[in-house]
Amino acid sequence: DVQLQASGGGLVQAGESLRLSCIVSGFSFANYAIGWFRQAPGKEREGVSSISSNDDSTWIADSVKGRFSISSTRDNAKNTVYLQMSSLKSEDTALYFCAYAKSPRPGHTTLIFSADQVEVWGKGTLVTVSS
Repeated sequence: DVQLQASGGGLVQAGESLRLSCIVSGFSFANYAIGWFRQAPGKEREGVSSISSNDDSTWIADSVKGRFSISSTRDNAKNTVYLQMSSLKSEDTALYFCAYAKSPRPGHTTLIFSADQVEVWGKGTLVTVSS
């Protein structure tokens, strides 16, 4: 079974940076996507970024474009996906989740944009940005 372990959250001041990590293990298929979502108190969960295992194509939400970036490192058994967050703002305060979606066929560049694509969720890591 696919397992996701997110870490790296914390308390930072506005303008500072933080890097989140998501360790992905137990995947059987070569092609999949890993995404980052966030959920602030009283708000819906929103997609932030995703990356395809097929060719490392990425997607970044407009709300964080230019400040956040996504990358990954892989070995045979494990994939680690990073969300680098810079110039953090108070509105970035949220619980951040990583998520997995299998590609529909080999060689397909799959990206995650919305929660309804997600097959497996990791536990969240809290990011708090003080102003």
